[in-house]
Amino acid sequence: MANDEKLFYGIGEVSEILQLKAYVLRYWETEFKKLNPQKSFTGQRTYRVRDIQVALTIKKLLYDDKYTIAGAVQKLDELDSKGELVAFPTGSAAPALAPVEVTSHPVVAPDAAPIETQTNKPKVDTQKVKDLKSLVEATKKLLKKYNLS
Repeated sequence: MANDEKLFYGIGEVSEILQLKAYVLRYWETEFKKLNPQKSFTGQRTYRVRDIQVALTIKKLLYDDKYTIAGAVQKLDELDSKGELVAFPTGSAAPALAPVEVTSHPVVAPDAAPIETQTNKPKVDTQKVKDLKSLVEATKKLLKKYNLS
């Protein structure tokens, strides 16, 4: 995974990203069926990036576009049916959720040959990749064992 991107975020992290109180997110879950974070075995909400994007869309509709809750529910359904729900919010929290690619351009000095600069690529932690792969395999086995796949 690149930079700070994670698979799951807690409600505290999401409330910081969205600059909202946690109780607002919990309330939105009751009003907007599209906002449905998973819960861990301990009952804590675990938000995926898609859940955060849906919450960003809800925030934009309610606070910026001044929709009512009922209107925002309809607009979310409309966006979802068009396949535009995830791509809709492009804004303040996007850098925290998406990796940023850094490109480089050749630097040319006067009367000299071009000097190439290195592209800054994120370093991959191979141990984290191995851990993630083993977690995915273990999850697949559990799903198969309980006929949930």
